[in-house]
Amino acid sequence: MTFSSLPNESDVHQLMQQALDEGVFPGAVLLAARDSEILLHRAWGVADLSSGRPVTVDTVYDLASLTKPLATTLAVMRLIQTGRLTLETPLGLVLPVMADTAKAGVTLRQLLSHCSGWPAWQPYFEQLRQHPEEDRRRRLAQMLAAEPLVATPGSVTLYSDLDYLTLGLVVENISGERLDRFIRREIYQPLEIDDLFFNPLDAPSKPRDYTATERCPWRGGVLSGAVHDDNAYVLNGVAGHAGLFGTARAVFTLLQALLSAYRGEADSDLLAPDLVRAFWRRSGDSGWTLGFDTPSVQGSSSGTFFSPNSVGHLGFTGTSFWMDLDRQITIIVLTNRVHPVRSNEKIRGFRPRIHDALMEWFLLSSS
Repeated sequence: MTFSSLPNESDVHQLMQQALDEGVFPGAVLLAARDSEILLHRAWGVADLSSGRPVTVDTVYDLASLTKPLATTLAVMRLIQTGRLTLETPLGLVLPVMADTAKAGVTLRQLLSHCSGWPAWQPYFEQLRQHPEEDRRRRLAQMLAAEPLVATPGSVTLYSDLDYLTLGLVVENISGERLDRFIRREIYQPLEIDDLFFNPLDAPSKPRDYTATERCPWRGGVLSGAVHDDNAYVLNGVAGHAGLFGTARAVFTLLQALLSAYRGEADSDLLAPDLVRAFWRRSGDSGWTLGFDTPSVQGSSSGTFFSPNSVGHLGFTGTSFWMDLDRQITIIVLTNRVHPVRSNEKIRGFRPRIHDALMEWFLLSSS
């Protein structure tokens, strides 16, 4: 089966062209697959409005919060699989700065599922940028320890960057390595994934075809190849909540490894099937699993056709992935909707429409 033979190829193309015409984003890459077969992998638009440089399927995107499931969560999984952490490990045992605070009893499970009680976000970069780079992680830990909780741990679900900033510090403290180095050695290198990476300011990656993101007033110009997220930027581009860059194919390769583990097909020395299944189980009444989102009953960005047994995540820069575990369908949408400004939120309405168009294609082709 090829994409061109399916009845609503034109629907998908028209939706993408309409999004470009309406300024939803300057450019995008879509990848859609069933099982391990990629049925659509195509680029639209431009990577940079000023130069008009076209997007290709190999264009590298700032993945923003896809860092949470595709780097930090997997790093925690590896530390659990190798016996250095458990889901019930309290922060007070793994981050000494938390030992005498209200966060001492917050567990890794609560952080992973966004019910720690921390607020959603804080502009830590405003203070951190005033200090030497080599001291910023220590100061961040102190700021997180001093941050007042907005809810009793475990009582409510509140999506929070602070949860994953903290998990990034936990990974680094327990592994003895910076997060980017640990996840590359433990996950990306064994899977031979080269185009999924952090881009630290002190050791940038080789030149690549990056998309442009936002014009940043305090960094002086339009960003490209430097992480968009301000808090991640002041942490040398490496943080638990943001900082990952990648191509659609690289994201797909990693997701396929996870899906293979979920089905019991992968090398258990790398990704244990029982652990992947545990992480993809919903946490109580929350819409979150451990590190991954699930489709909401109404108004989901995944549209109306993904089964309840699906996992995914969104990124602020305009990135997303969704996997239907029952149908074994994967859809990856990478855009730079924040270029040139983050106030453009038209992608909110676009996401469910493109997912519905692609899922209708899949469902029609299998009927």
